Amino acid sequence: MSAVPGAPSGRLGMLVTSPRVAPGLLSHGAWQVVQGCAVRLARSFDEPVAQAVEEAGFTVEEVGDASPPELARRLVDLAGAVSVVWLGSADGDPGLADAVAAEVSRLATPPEVELVVGSWDVQGGRLLDVVATMDRLRSPGGCPWDAEQTHESLAPYLVEEAHEVLDAIAGGERGHLAEELGDILLQVVFHARVAEEAGESAFDIDTVAGLLVDKLVRRHPHVFADGDASTPAEVEAAWESIKAVEKGGVAGGEYRDDLLHGIPTSLPGGLAADKVLSRVRRRGLTPDPDAVARVERARAALAAAESEVRAALGALQP
Repeated sequence: MSAVPGAPSGRLGMLVTSPRVAPGLLSHGAWQVVQGCAVRLARSFDEPVAQAVEEAGFTVEEVGDASPPELARRLVDLAGAVSVVWLGSADGDPGLADAVAAEVSRLATPPEVELVVGSWDVQGGRLLDVVATMDRLRSPGGCPWDAEQTHESLAPYLVEEAHEVLDAIAGGERGHLAEELGDILLQVVFHARVAEEAGESAFDIDTVAGLLVDKLVRRHPHVFADGDASTPAEVEAAWESIKAVEKGGVAGGEYRDDLLHGIPTSLPGGLAADKVLSRVRRRGLTPDPDAVARVERARAALAAAESEVRAALGALQP
């Protein structure tokens, strides 16, 4: 079939990738487009995707710091004659897509423009952004307040943020809950970043994540191994048994014998009572009724004192 007079013979591919995925891990379709085009352009040879394409044996041309309108005109003009691929920059090339659309709209017979997706974010990919942002804040040239924080100075914020999450749950507003969970996540990442500077006892966010994954796998043998727990009650019983072995050896040792083992002294009395009574239930114990009644009286007194404090604080309002 002969070409239509005046019609463009090329096309423009706009390659976009996730900055959270290794630049060489392009989709099969993206590599086909890169291989089949005549011209490959990038902002700089230092761009990660440009480096990956060059390492794969393909020639890349550098365009430098052209403005979005200038770059769009060059891309569209080239695509009028040959197939061109723009290798997207790490910053997402702000303004370029709109500039290309404006260039194409002014032509009577514009070249075909295709968005080529080279990689997608995986679930959890934004967590990498959190880690990178925290590192920037804590590093030289970052935020002086963040740089001076310690585990001890941050501790009150962790308690406060946890209670704000509880308030968000009670309020039932999902957007508010998502925001408050982000504040809790910040505390975890912040503490892990501080810990990187602890010399021989240093650890990082990967250490934290790795220990968590190991614990989840270890305590869920019914999912990751040959455990046979199939109901919530059986899962709780298995969890308690596994935790007892972890804390005190095969027989459970101190953990099994001491209902208060591992409960922080700073945990509010009401929450501590909930945790101990939960252990009593999971371990199938029959506690002294008088002791249980004493706990309930103390919890009621705590609730009354809490209400009194809240009322007194309210009275401080001008």
